[in-house]
Amino acid sequence: MTAETTAETSTETPSGRDLVLSRLIPAPPNLLYRAWTEPDLLRRWFAPAPFRVTEAEIDLRPGGTTRIVMEGPDGTAFPSAGVYLELVPDARIVFTDAYLRAWEPAAKPFFTGIVTFEPEAGGTRYTARARHWSAADRAAHETMGFHEGWGRCADQLAALVATL
Repeated sequence: MTAETTAETSTETPSGRDLVLSRLIPAPPNLLYRAWTEPDLLRRWFAPAPFRVTEAEIDLRPGGTTRIVMEGPDGTAFPSAGVYLELVPDARIVFTDAYLRAWEPAAKPFFTGIVTFEPEAGGTRYTARARHWSAADRAAHETMGFHEGWGRCADQLAALVATL
């Protein structure tokens, strides 16, 4: 079975600040949740190839820190840090880069991620939503290749969970 893809720019919020990627992935929600919350699994799919994740730290609790370092093909490192706001096992993960750690505000927050795993015939409806602080940030993220990059990562996620 292959993953069905739906990518969209969402304007369902009054501000129109969301970007959304949705896929039907032929795996149960618990495997997708594991891939998002276990550092060893996250390293295997979270960066769009040919980028790779070189570091993944996860303190899996509301208020806990997440820190990921992606490395480009030329060796350039791209660190990102944030905190978890909500964790519902096998169903929902909400995180933000508005805080770096221990509720220390970030200099320039960019978005809050809302990831859901909903059982659906044929697997799980995986939805990744990036809710930006401004419409300009949303537009910049879209221009940077949100749909292509997050889509490639979703392909890698689907391939990984098929092996678990």
